[in-house]
Amino acid sequence: MPTAEQAFVCVRVCQMLSDGYQPIHVFRYNPNTKTVFILAGVTESLEILGG
Repeated sequence: MPTAEQAFVCVRVCQMLSDGYQPIHVFRYNPNTKTVFILAGVTESLEILGG
């Protein structure tokens, strides 16, 4: 389960991507490493990794 801070940051990042009309292709939380990965952009060129 992501921490509360990770959850809030993810919402803000997804909102910024949405405001910029950027599609979100993958949203993944890895419980082993406790990181969040977001793959976004028209050409899937935006990779966001947060821990």
